[in-house]
Amino acid sequence: MDYRDAAVPPAPAPRPEPLPGPGRAGQGPKQEYLDAFDDAQFSGGAIPHQRGAEHRPAGHRRREGPEGPPPSRRHGRPRKRAAMRGDSARRRRANGGWGKTLTGMAAAAVVTVLGIAVAVRVADPGPADRDVTDAEQPAPAAGGEAGAGTTEERPAVPEDAPPSRGPGPEPTYEELLGTRVDMDPDLVGSGELVPVDGSEDAANPDAATLVRYRVDVEAELGLDAEFFADAVQRTLSDGRGWGNEGERSFARVSSGEYDFVVTLASPGTAADWCARSGLDITEDNVSCNSSSTERVIINAWRWAQGAETYGDDIAGYRQMLINHEVGHRLGYGHVVCPGEDEPAPVMMQQTKFLETDGVTCRPNPWPHPRN
Repeated sequence: MDYRDAAVPPAPAPRPEPLPGPGRAGQGPKQEYLDAFDDAQFSGGAIPHQRGAEHRPAGHRRREGPEGPPPSRRHGRPRKRAAMRGDSARRRRANGGWGKTLTGMAAAAVVTVLGIAVAVRVADPGPADRDVTDAEQPAPAAGGEAGAGTTEERPAVPEDAPPSRGPGPEPTYEELLGTRVDMDPDLVGSGELVPVDGSEDAANPDAATLVRYRVDVEAELGLDAEFFADAVQRTLSDGRGWGNEGERSFARVSSGEYDFVVTLASPGTAADWCARSGLDITEDNVSCNSSSTERVIINAWRWAQGAETYGDDIAGYRQMLINHEVGHRLGYGHVVCPGEDEPAPVMMQQTKFLETDGVTCRPNPWPHPRN
């Protein structure tokens, strides 16, 4: 039979357009995925649905049997199973069926792998998904429960690190006065003596004599100049000090007229200024009143470290050091221990010793101690 005389089978009914999928307005899944998952691909050799000419490779012509073109599955009679298998294979090759089949199989494999991964994830959560034990839970935030608030990672703290005190108030004057500072006993400083800014009024403006003084601290000494100036003023203004119950009062100035300069200097610089008044302080590394100059010299190493005679009482030693050297400037000389276990006179050389002719006194920083 001539192919042109054969009855043309009716055109297949148009496939319904796929419904729009989520996130793709007016579009469904790609036709390749629909074709790849066509029931015919998994029907054990069933003839796939006919496609239009656009699905066949260019130049491809369908083979004709002795009775004309093979009838379609929808509009013709079924063919024998052997012929169906052969024709099905040819049509797969002609229409790219194997490519679509492989595409469908790959898509199915991806879906399967993702499903397995999700199942494994749920069955065996990683470190990020495991519940935090009580030992691992962070401390509850103020006004909230444990774990609430920030998720910022905290740096690891070494096991041997000392406990942190955290931010707190500034140390008090008493705390600073009682704290030792490391310093080389042979330190020779820059030699530059710098006045400390600021001034302090006399504690007793009605005193008979007003004594004005300035405070200088050697540059690059590594000590707190303002704290030292505060300690001098507090010591000289104390009721147990050289005020002698209204005889005199002390005011600190940073410029203008003054009577003397209390100077904090390194051991090397202190020795130089004391030598200008004929005093050798190097043997015991002590302080002095350089009477031929304007300076009352406080040895910075003694200020930082104290003396054996005072033990751990670095605060009391510093007060004694100021009162003793300023006492020389006021005209007082050295004295000895008056009796066993009595307070040592402030003008006794307490940095060196507390004993005189077998009589030992107790350390005392004040001209007028209150027993």
